[in-house]
Amino acid sequence: MIMPFNGVMPAVTTPFTADLEVDYSSLTRQVRLLLEHGCSGIVPCGSLGEGATLSVEEKSRVIATCVASAEGAPVVPGIAAASTGEAVAFARVAHHAGAAGLMVLPPYIYSSDWREMSAHVSAVINATPLPCMLYNNPPAYRTDFTPALIAELAGRHPNLVAVKESSGDVRRITAILATPGNRLSVGVGLDDIVVEGIAAGATFWIAGLADAMPTESVLLFNLARQGERAQAQTQELLRWFLPLLRFDAGIKFVQLIKLVQERVGICSARVRPPRLEVAGAELADANEVINRALATRPSVARMAARS
Repeated sequence: MIMPFNGVMPAVTTPFTADLEVDYSSLTRQVRLLLEHGCSGIVPCGSLGEGATLSVEEKSRVIATCVASAEGAPVVPGIAAASTGEAVAFARVAHHAGAAGLMVLPPYIYSSDWREMSAHVSAVINATPLPCMLYNNPPAYRTDFTPALIAELAGRHPNLVAVKESSGDVRRITAILATPGNRLSVGVGLDDIVVEGIAAGATFWIAGLADAMPTESVLLFNLARQGERAQAQTQELLRWFLPLLRFDAGIKFVQLIKLVQERVGICSARVRPPRLEVAGAELADANEVINRALATRPSVARMAARS
């Protein structure tokens, strides 16, 4: 089984036209830009990709567009739905569309006990032979896949090979890596703890701000992987980047990351309702952070040469 989970994998946003249709041409350009700047794969149809607002037909076409644009780089769509049957069906659609793996989420809306949640994700994992990454984000989805429960799932499913850990507790990364067999890899799922996550043993990053600043994201990841040897450069870049990385940690992370994308000329800030673009004082505060970052943007080439 080829493992598609490594490096910096942006949770790619879904660009929209002025009438809020999916802008597939913009998506193609975005995927190519991310890969050209060192990202190792693409994760469409997740929370940042506004997957809950996309129809099955749109998600299928988004995956196919990403696969065609990625030209061999792994595409790992998020699989989430309100019902288990719909999630299983979409997993199979993603498989046939050329996905290299699946990011498996708990069901939308309904969150309950372990018996029900394990049955749901097990059905999705079993739906295809693709390698799967479990997405643990208890603040967002009200389901907490603890290391013990993850170990139980991994024992039942050989194709569960990775975890996107977004609880905010970096100790979880160490605990997951210590599960029996030591065969699970772990990815950081929150931008503002990526350096701490890598220090704890994470080997990939499902990134948000990489959608707008892929070069800086890849450099930060690579510097952090070097540990003490590049500690000074890592901290220098992190101090600059952290105010933007914190955009990924709030409830309006989609709007804020798309705003940064618009400011750097990658795609528009349009979002689908119920989300609305940030406005008023919220917009002013976000632009102040972005303006400061753009005015002090470091020389990536210089920092890379020093590492």
